[in-house]
Amino acid sequence: MPNPYLHVLGTPHAVPMVLAAFIGRLPLSMVGLGSVLLVQSETGSYGLGGAVAAAGAVATAVAGPVIGRLADTHAQRRVLLAVLAVFVGSGVAFLFSVRGGWPLWTVFLSAAVAGATIPPVSSMVRVRWTHLLRGTPSLPTALAMESVVDEFVFIVGPVLVTFLSTTGHTTSGVVTAFALAAVGSLLFAAQRRTEPPPAEHEHRRGPSAMRSRGLRVLFVVGLAVGAVLGTLEIALVAFADEQDAWSLSGLLIAALAAGSMVSGIGWGAVHWQVPLRRRLAGALAVLAVLTVPLLLVGEVWVMVPFVLVAGIAVSPSLISAFTLAELLVPRSAVTEAFTWIGTALALGVAVGASAAGKIVDVAGASTSFLVATGAAALAAVVVALGQAHLHVPAERAATPALAG
Repeated sequence: MPNPYLHVLGTPHAVPMVLAAFIGRLPLSMVGLGSVLLVQSETGSYGLGGAVAAAGAVATAVAGPVIGRLADTHAQRRVLLAVLAVFVGSGVAFLFSVRGGWPLWTVFLSAAVAGATIPPVSSMVRVRWTHLLRGTPSLPTALAMESVVDEFVFIVGPVLVTFLSTTGHTTSGVVTAFALAAVGSLLFAAQRRTEPPPAEHEHRRGPSAMRSRGLRVLFVVGLAVGAVLGTLEIALVAFADEQDAWSLSGLLIAALAAGSMVSGIGWGAVHWQVPLRRRLAGALAVLAVLTVPLLLVGEVWVMVPFVLVAGIAVSPSLISAFTLAELLVPRSAVTEAFTWIGTALALGVAVGASAAGKIVDVAGASTSFLVATGAAALAAVVVALGQAHLHVPAERAATPALAG
């Protein structure tokens, strides 16, 4: 059979859209970690660094659905360019506030504004695929591919920001992240031929996508996966620091993303017979189990394969969640639905990073991995109990496996 990913990339105008989206979403994996490294280098506290990163992530969580709804209503390009302008300005303020010794509230405020306006390229490109491939069997493959690209972003981004922050000027990582956001967002906005039209007038004042009970369950999933990622981001950096191998922290985070990316590639290429809602529950249960060994490892090079293995359940969880979201909400609210999941991820990252940072300061890096295990286990239980809300009507599903 032909490669399903090559078939999807053969969609007219898809390749430049994907490349622009890749550049535009790199900052997602760089801004938080870069902020932690910058603040930690100035103050010596992982707890404060995690709290600053959490402020940005919480702001992303609050503003994300609003931006998504605006994009549904007023078109992606107009919203994206306006958001980008505020993001760049607040990013400059953040750098000056940290390096210039400004009052602490200015650090948190500028981080929050930057987080609230980080360009939502990841959600927007998924909506474009939905617009281009809606109703075809290729859509789940396209959404899987986007999750794979996300994982590749989380391989390249942490390594790049750690290298720049630890071998050059401490601001280099954050500055590079903001520059990539500007370039990628501008290139993405220029892809006019793939942009979906705004929602029809009668849908503009419709109910929120969160009226769907299934989306509420998926919000919990996003929150939990975000908490896992936020916890591991801080815990792995602190673990490497405890082992006098701070420069290898990016490698550990990249190993997590590499495991997730490889599993995502396979996940999207398989023609599944198991219903999507049950696959989601299984992936979350596996994620909870695979984070347990991280509590016991005591060497950096031993940690690498365990982190790699733990990552294999991350991408399947996200692929399943995004695919279900597209099938459960009205088509006029797809951007908002995807943004709600992105919001949950950001909020989860904030909770996980903040909790892990505090635990690291008090009890050490190894203990902080418990947050990831608990979050994944809780999500698995919620999805198992909410199976009825995740059932997809047959008329909305591309294949029976999605509707089951």
